Amino acid sequence: MAHNTKIINQLRALVMLTQTEEQVARTRISQARTDAVRRELTQNADNAAARSLEITEALRSLGGVPDVVTPALGRLSAVLKATFEQAAPFEEALLTDLQLEHQLLDRATYVKVLAEQAGETTVRRLAEKLVDAHKATVEWLTVVLAEEALGGPVALVPTPVQKVAGGVARAVNAPVRFWANTVNNAVDTVKHAGEETSDRFAAVTDRAQQLSEAVRETLTAGRSATLRRAEQVADREGNKDAAKAARSAREELGDVSSDELPIKNYDNLSAGDAVKAIKGLTEPRDIRVVLAYEEAHKNRANVASAAQTQLASLAKEAVGVTS
Repeated sequence: MAHNTKIINQLRALVMLTQTEEQVARTRISQARTDAVRRELTQNADNAAARSLEITEALRSLGGVPDVVTPALGRLSAVLKATFEQAAPFEEALLTDLQLEHQLLDRATYVKVLAEQAGETTVRRLAEKLVDAHKATVEWLTVVLAEEALGGPVALVPTPVQKVAGGVARAVNAPVRFWANTVNNAVDTVKHAGEETSDRFAAVTDRAQQLSEAVRETLTAGRSATLRRAEQVADREGNKDAAKAARSAREELGDVSSDELPIKNYDNLSAGDAVKAIKGLTEPRDIRVVLAYEEAHKNRANVASAAQTQLASLAKEAVGVTS
């Protein structure tokens, strides 16, 4: 009976966490980059809902009192999580998702052992099913985080608020100071070379000491003309670091021409040929540039999905996932 009491307690916790998992998956659907990822997240949410019902049935079979409060708490927990994570960088939201899945995996493993000791075959089989499901989700989230670490494109895209939060977090991070400074140097080069710049770009220069604001304005104000001019002048002056920083900023914004893409004659390729060419790319940066251009100019779902799949393959290799 002692083992059953432990099992009941763990099943109750699993119901709440699984309800949270379901709601998180439904929240993430709106952040899916492609239709394929959107379908996968929808299926994940539906599977979580089914698991919640199975866990509840197992709880009842052991004499546990049906719980009408726990599911509501699970949904509330997910709503609060989605709300508060908007103030955090995108990668932090994903890491929190991963923590949830690890907790579900660990609890399911614990229930499996408890059920074996108690001779509860049905519960043990359910626990094994939960273990397999959460292992798969842990692996998927690990790959998504690896995609983000490689520079994207990621299966999920940050919300506008998370983009700002991520920018601010990176702005106060020392390694990024070098990147911001190289862009600001490009601005200074333009200014001192007597080149004409936009008022917004000049405003960024005047506030360069405020790093987070400078980074944000550099990425949003006077995008195309400003960054291209900065890159041109930096190239002419021999400032390779500044030119590279300006170009990287353009690429992140999708502001590239077809002749700058790593795939030749991209505009003339059919969707099928574009997919084949993308499968030959081995650098995350190249995939990111092609995807940004595709989404900005052609927006072919199968081509975007191919870029996502190729990046996922590189991410799996980076984290040692073989499946």
